[in-house]
Amino acid sequence: MPPGMLLEGKRGVVLNVVNGRSLGWAIAEAAAGQGAKVGVGAQNERTADTVAKLIEGSESYVPLQIDFSYDEQFEALREDIRAKLGTIDFVVHSAAFAPKEDLQGAFVDVSREGFRIAMDVSCYSLIKLCHTLLPILNEDGSVVTLTYLGSVRAVPGYGVMGVAKAALESAVRYLTVDLGAKGVRINALSPGPINTVAARGVRNLSSMIDLVHERAPLKRPFAQPEVASSALYLLSDLSRGVTGQVLYIDNGYNILGL
Repeated sequence: MPPGMLLEGKRGVVLNVVNGRSLGWAIAEAAAGQGAKVGVGAQNERTADTVAKLIEGSESYVPLQIDFSYDEQFEALREDIRAKLGTIDFVVHSAAFAPKEDLQGAFVDVSREGFRIAMDVSCYSLIKLCHTLLPILNEDGSVVTLTYLGSVRAVPGYGVMGVAKAALESAVRYLTVDLGAKGVRINALSPGPINTVAARGVRNLSSMIDLVHERAPLKRPFAQPEVASSALYLLSDLSRGVTGQVLYIDNGYNILGL
């Protein structure tokens, strides 16, 4: 292993990965490339087959599985991580979902069940994950979650997911206090629109990507590699003094008054 790797000797998990274009997978690859041993999570048997193919032949990864909708699976996940990795240094929470009809319709029409599902999967799962994994998180550990600008601005077509992401960012701030007592930091990455399976649930995604690339201060594309690089900073000891923050990866679009 070459010297000077940012995550040399560290172990962590990325939960969950859908396919090779997932932001979670980009982060897992980057972490492994910097010397980490990474547990890669899947939601179900179907995505577990995809994860198995992605990590096949590499000793840098181990497979994991959890559906964030079921409490009993969190305890099973912790024991699986303990058996395969021991204690861990980082956790990446990459999970968000809302029913299509509630995501794409008018926000005022969101159903009670659609709202519950969006908040449960997109926000509560982070809280439950931290509660479950804190006993096996090492001091100076790092937790990173993924959010979006729709948490603080009314983005057309983002609806209930924007409210769920606002709750997620608030949860990060409250978790900062609890996790900080053990020396664990927690932050959020907020990428601009990127073509992933999850993002395709948002109406007019391609138009959103084109608009941000056109108007952002940095006149160049950004995608999975830029998000993964920022994740490396938050997962590594370079960010030991940073917690409770939202780091935007959108070429500066978020600061514009458009």
